[in-house]
Amino acid sequence: MEQAIPNSLPKPLVQANQSVLVISVLLSWLTGWYVLLLLPLAAGLGGIFFQYNFVIQIAKRFLKKPASAYLPEDKADLRFNQTIASSLLALSFLSFLSGQAVLGYLFSGMVLMAASVALMGFCVGCFIRYQWVRYRHRVK
Repeated sequence: MEQAIPNSLPKPLVQANQSVLVISVLLSWLTGWYVLLLLPLAAGLGGIFFQYNFVIQIAKRFLKKPASAYLPEDKADLRFNQTIASSLLALSFLSFLSGQAVLGYLFSGMVLMAASVALMGFCVGCFIRYQWVRYRHRVK
């Protein structure tokens, strides 16, 4: 797949990943099958540790245009966001597993809110990363 900008991904692939986060959390809440949280967790961990997020790989098959025709999203932002989301999903799953449902809902709710807001156009994780990079630059 051709890329318009190095180290970027087409926006629809990032949106597909965000959609899976939202759908998985909602389905786990509605059904009580908290094991569904492991789907986006596995995808996120694959992306973080192996640069292979199976959700994004599957979504690539559905792109109708070359990658360069879509708005680019920074891979570093995605990796940062996936790290936060995967950490929260792991904490959520472990909370549900240990009978701490309130914490499970809290952690998965954070993922749900951030992914939902990102689908609407504002990336909370990108804002946090930007502030972090800015802070580190000032401290140097």
